[in-house]
Amino acid sequence: MIRPIVQYGAPILRTRCRPVREVDARVKELVADMIETMRDALGIGLAAPQVGEGLRLAVVDTSHDPRSFSYLRVNGEERALESLMPLVFMNPEIEGEGAIHAEEEGCLSIKDVRAKVPRPEAIRGRLTLVDGSRINLETDGLLARAIQHETDHLNGVLFVDRLSAAAKLSIRGRLKRLKAMA
Repeated sequence: MIRPIVQYGAPILRTRCRPVREVDARVKELVADMIETMRDALGIGLAAPQVGEGLRLAVVDTSHDPRSFSYLRVNGEERALESLMPLVFMNPEIEGEGAIHAEEEGCLSIKDVRAKVPRPEAIRGRLTLVDGSRINLETDGLLARAIQHETDHLNGVLFVDRLSAAAKLSIRGRLKRLKAMA
């Protein structure tokens, strides 16, 4: 089922989400809805708070661009992107690695606002999958950026929070209008 996407200004987007403790039928249904909602909105990622659920759960799918990374390792072994997509993860523990690069990002919860967001070029971390397994994941490029973006959502952080003061100033008016509409 396609769910409405929560928009900028809604308090849940600023809330640190609670961990997923158990994957029951409700969580599985939420996952299916999130994947369907993300695809319908032509997004590459979606976090649970974006559909009104305060859980540390997110989905990412960058399979539209198989060159979206230069390496992808799961538990130390090279993996093909298709074997992991869509990536559904819970309770992430990630850290950035490498140089900081500013790349353009947008967000399904902040319509028509795009900006260059500085982030580490690579990540390494532990993710829990829906089947309960924990994986160690290492990657870079768009996949790393998408995972960082969605993990920020789980911590109540939006991409606009990571912008320079000048970049924030340039979008301030649009954000005020979006917040007024929420």
